[in-house]
This record gives sequence, C-alpha cells and structure tokens, in this order.
Amino acid sequence: MVNIADSKSGINMEITMAISGFSPAAAPPGTYISIPKKKLLQNNNLDISSSNSRTNTWVDSMRASSPTRIKSSPFSDDQNSWMVQHPSALNVFDEITSASKGKQIVMFLDYDGTLSPIVDDPDRAFMSDAMRATVRKLARYFPTAIVSGRCRDKVYSFVRLAELYYAGSHGMDIKGPSKGSKYTKGSQAVLFQPASEFLPMIDEVYKALLEVTKSTPGSRVENNKFCVSVHFRCVDEKRWNELARQVGSVLEGYPDLRLTQGRKVLEIRPTIKWDKGKALEFLLESLGYANCTDVFPVYIGDDRTDEDAFKVLRERGQGFGILVSKAPKETNASYSLQEPSEVMAFLRRLVSWKKMSLRRQFRMRRRVEEIKMSLPH
Repeated sequence: MVNIADSKSGINMEITMAISGFSPAAAPPGTYISIPKKKLLQNNNLDISSSNSRTNTWVDSMRASSPTRIKSSPFSDDQNSWMVQHPSALNVFDEITSASKGKQIVMFLDYDGTLSPIVDDPDRAFMSDAMRATVRKLARYFPTAIVSGRCRDKVYSFVRLAELYYAGSHGMDIKGPSKGSKYTKGSQAVLFQPASEFLPMIDEVYKALLEVTKSTPGSRVENNKFCVSVHFRCVDEKRWNELARQVGSVLEGYPDLRLTQGRKVLEIRPTIKWDKGKALEFLLESLGYANCTDVFPVYIGDDRTDEDAFKVLRERGQGFGILVSKAPKETNASYSLQEPSEVMAFLRRLVSWKKMSLRRQFRMRRRVEEIKMSLPH
C-alpha cells in the first residue's frame, strides 16, 4: 500500500501497486510509504492559460487532432508510405501470430471508434451484437480488458460482458471480471482508483462547464467520474475558439487538473501520472505478468490517448499496438486497422487461430499418449 499525501491541498491517495520499482508484496502489511505529491504530478498537455495566444494554440491543436474534412484520395503517396510503416493487421496476421508463439496474449481494447463507431451523440455509441459476441469469444481464450476515457459504469452499460476487465476514466477506475474469467486472481476482483480524492473537484468542474458551455450550440459535457469530457463534434468549427475560451476560464481555478484532447473532445483530468499506458501496466501486473517475458500484450485503439499505451508496449519490447484510423497519423502503434468492422474481423481471426492451435496441441498430446501406450513395458 502506498500513501501519497499533499499537506497543502489535503489530497491523500492510496495505491496498491508497484511505483518506481517498489513492490507492495515486499512491504509488511499495513506499511505506508510517503511520496510527495509533486512526484506524481506531470505537466499539462495543453497550457490552461486563458490568453488569446494560448486559446489559439488550443484551437490549432483541436483542428489537427479532429479534422473536419477528409482527404479526397484515400490512396495518396503519404497514405501508401504510412501503410508501409503501419501495415494492416489483417494483411500481416501470420506475422503477428508467429511473434506471439509460446506467449500468453493479453488483449486491451479501446471502446469508442474501436468497438463502436464514432457517433454525434456519445450516449448512443452502441456496439453491435456481432461485436459483443466476438469480444465474448475473445475473452474465452485471452485475458481481455476494455480501456476507455469513458466512465467505467458507462462503458460496462455498453459492453455488458461481466468476464472482462474494465478500465474507465483513462485507467483511473479499474475493476476486474465479476464472473466467468479463469484469469481473475483470488476471489476479489481488481479495483483500483488512484484519483479518488479528486472526485469532488471533478464534480465541481463538471457543473461549471455545463453552465459556461450552454451558450455554445452543439457542445456536450460528460461526467466520466474521474475526468470530464467536453465534446465538440457537433460544434461549428467557427465556434471552437469560443468553446476553448470557456473551458480555459473554468480550468484557471483548478491547477490540480490538466487538459488533454482526443477526437472531437477536450478532456479534463487530475494531474497525476496516470493514463492508459499506466493502466495497461497495472493490469498486466494484476494478471501476474509484471516482469514476464512470455506475455504478449495487444492494444487496439483509435485515439490520441491510446498513444500512451502504444508507447508503453514499444518501450517494453513486448506485444504491439494497432491504431484504428483511415488517415495517416503520427503513432507509436506498429500496425493499423481502418474501422471497427476491421477490428471485429481481426478479433474473429485471432479467435479462430487460437482454436486451431488448441486443437493441434490436443491432437499432439493424444498422439503422444497413444505412442506411449503402444510401447512394450
């Protein structure tokens, strides 16, 4: 157990995992380690100054990550070059399965834009029955986690599969399978919330953003429990500058929160060093694969926030990331898929491959037993 305290703000957190090389198992029960809060804090991804120059920088970044126009030619030279570097995971499937030989594959899946299509109304981002059935089969053969910026309860209401791990709010709210998983350690499902002390602050900011953004048509503020999302998918691009100023005016009063962004969304999160990459590492540790060489994590996601997980996999030199995108993007992912339908095709192929592998292993074991039985004693 690790205790993080800040005497000035009164923020106090308990984290039941390894931090900076410290293993909880190595400490006696009830032991607390004091870590200055500043060591958990990180610089804002976007400066929350309300000045015009900073607001313009925000809007430029919003346009770069959320293009409103699609290039006319899907087979441009840039795209062809990008595809050489990030080939389709379907086209190089055999290469991927060969690299995983003898290792335990662990699946990590983003939700919006990966398992479900991107839609104007975030409350209607439903996954298809076919995708749900595919993910259910996937979880029978591999430990599987949904890692999303959404509130964990909201993601669960969409997916409705109790045998999965769920990491909501960019990994700040993690819970293990409640039933049906052979991978759950012990009788207690994993439950990890490193930013619980920020909940009152997040709620305050959510209410303030609801008030200040209501004058901007199309804006949508979503409370994801440990973070707040300001969706601008339905906001006229001419009013993005106005929306950025509104968000900045609220965040000026909350230095313990930071602003990040994804596809048509601004996200306000606690300034702790926790993201989807940290969530991936935590889940691997929870499954007993913290320092194993025989694990093969696969992370599939479409958003900028998924890059934290892609980067972790590159640094670990284990597994790989798959970016879901129709357009070339700077990414730490190794492979690509264009849309959720291709994600489903890839997952189905992975399940079929695993079934065949298990059948071959069973036939080989049976043949060995038959040979043993036929040998004279």
